[in-house]
Amino acid sequence: MVKETKLVQRERSCITMKKILYIIFVFGCFGFAQETDAEKVDQKALQASRNLTWEGNKDIAENNFINAEANYRRAISKSNENATASYNLGNAYYNEETYSEAFGRFKQAGELASSKSEKHSAYHNMGNVFMKSKEYEKAVEAYKEALRNNPSDEETRYNLALAKELLKKQQEEEKKNDKNEENKDQEDKEENKDEGDKDKNDEGDQKEDENKDKGDEGDKGDEKPEDKKEGDGDKKEEEKKPNEGDKPKDQKQQRPNQLSPQQIQNLLEAMQNEEKKVQEKIDAQKVKGVKLKNEKDW
Repeated sequence: MVKETKLVQRERSCITMKKILYIIFVFGCFGFAQETDAEKVDQKALQASRNLTWEGNKDIAENNFINAEANYRRAISKSNENATASYNLGNAYYNEETYSEAFGRFKQAGELASSKSEKHSAYHNMGNVFMKSKEYEKAVEAYKEALRNNPSDEETRYNLALAKELLKKQQEEEKKNDKNEENKDQEDKEENKDEGDKDKNDEGDQKEDENKDKGDEGDKGDEKPEDKKEGDGDKKEEEKKPNEGDKPKDQKQQRPNQLSPQQIQNLLEAMQNEEKKVQEKIDAQKVKGVKLKNEKDW
C-alpha cells in the first residue's frame, strides 16, 4: 500500500510538471511573436525615417533649405534611432549660420549615435559651433570627446590645437582687461579722493573767509568811543536843532548851560546889590569932594 501511494504521487507530479512546461512554452512563443512584430514596426519606422532623410539630402543638394528642414524633422519624428537625420539637420542649420539650432541637433545626434564614427562626427561639429561663438574652452572639450571616439582624425586634432591656442589668447586678454579694470578702479578711487580733499580744502578756505569777515566785523565793533562820538556828535547836534515852528517834545527839559529861573533871579538880585553898592560909593565921593563956591563973582 505504501509503495502504490508513492507511485501515484510521482505520476501526479509528472502531470503537473508537464502542464507547467506547456504553459511556459505557449507564453514564450507568444512573447517571441510580440517582439518580432515590434521589431518589424521599428524597422518599418526606421526605414521611413531614412527615406525622409534621403529626401532632405536631395533638397539640400538643390539648395532648398525649407523643404530639407521639413523632411529632416519628419524623419526625426518617425524614428528615434535615426541619428543621421539629426546630424544632417544640424549641418543644414550650421550652413545657414543658425548655430544655436545646429548645436542642439549635433548634440541629439551624438546621443542617438550607435557607433563611434557617428559620435566622433557629432562632437567634432559641436566643437565647430563653439569655435564660431568664441567659446573656446567648450570647443576644446568637444574636440577631445571627438578624438576619444576617433583618435586618428587629423582634422579634429588640428581644430583642438587651434582651440587651445585661441583659448590661451582669450584668457590672457581677459587677465589684461581685468588688470586694466583694476587700474581704472584704482584711478577712479584716487581721483575721487583728490576731489574729496579739494572739496575739504575749499570748505576750509570758505570757513576761513567767513571767520575773517567775522573778525572784520569785530574790529568795527571795537572802535573807540571818541571816534564814534565824532561821527555821531554832528548827527546828534543836527537832531537837537529844532526846525522852525517845531516845539520841544518835553518843555521841562533844559538846554545845556541854560540857567534856571531861580538862578537868574539870584543873579539879578546880586547885580542889583552890586550896582547899589557902587552907586553909594559914587554918591559918597561926590559929597566929600565938592568945593564951596565963592560968593565973589569973577
